[in-house]
Amino acid sequence: MTDGIINVFKPPGLTSHDVVNRIRRIYGTRKAGHSGTLDPDAAGVLPVFIGNATRLLEYAATDRKRYRAEGLLGIRTETGDVSGKVLERKPVPDISAEAFAACLTGFLGTIMQVPPMYSAIKVKGKKLYEYARQGIAVERVARPVEIFKLELVSFRLPRFTLDVDCSKGTYIRTLLEDIGASLGTCATLERLVRTRAGKFSAEDAHTLEEIADRPEQILLPMETAIAEMQTLQVNELQAFRITSGVQTTLKGTLPGRYSLWYREQFLGVVKVEDEIVKPEKILFPIARPKDPAEGQ
Repeated sequence: MTDGIINVFKPPGLTSHDVVNRIRRIYGTRKAGHSGTLDPDAAGVLPVFIGNATRLLEYAATDRKRYRAEGLLGIRTETGDVSGKVLERKPVPDISAEAFAACLTGFLGTIMQVPPMYSAIKVKGKKLYEYARQGIAVERVARPVEIFKLELVSFRLPRFTLDVDCSKGTYIRTLLEDIGASLGTCATLERLVRTRAGKFSAEDAHTLEEIADRPEQILLPMETAIAEMQTLQVNELQAFRITSGVQTTLKGTLPGRYSLWYREQFLGVVKVEDEIVKPEKILFPIARPKDPAEGQ
């Protein structure tokens, strides 16, 4: 089985699930999953994990995202982007780029967001967009998200472009709507590109056509997912014990989560508490070391 990660540049018009299906066909595997859903109309970085790498999805350092967002003031739509039905039109205030940029500072840090109806969040086992398509409005609870950076790239009324650096779970459509409301008008999203998801960047991403042409050269090793995790090197006996599920004491090892290695081989993920190494996600068990006495 092929194991690894592909940094895909998703084109607009495909769902994240569509992309995963394309990757399954290219690599001839059924075992595949993505890290961080992108809306069908959005483009950009979509890391796809295949084979045993799917077991590392929960550790993928993709909690922090960056986007280039193009917005339009004066219009509010059903979906929060220009693909949706226009629900409201409002006059656009005659403000300067400086005044608009000053408004953005109020959205930095931890803010509360109400998830849009057209989102994949589940309520009572059903996705919100499924309710929305049936014309059913569901009460949603505001959730905290963090905006690390919000930079005005271009401004020409009624359009503007932002670079957004934010936490996982941030809805850019909602952010733009809230910015519009703070200016006494409304806003919608015209175009969205995810430029970074954790350590995966748009500069290093590949189109589906490029991946189909060079699948093996583009495939990243599975340990790319835990590259920023601290490492723990063990000897052969320790590797055997830990990968066999045995909690093992390693004096002097600080608490935390580690990627486990024996020589140059990545074995899995462990957690250390009170100098005790506990197996958490073992991918490659090590065989019992041969007893030297057996060869005599």
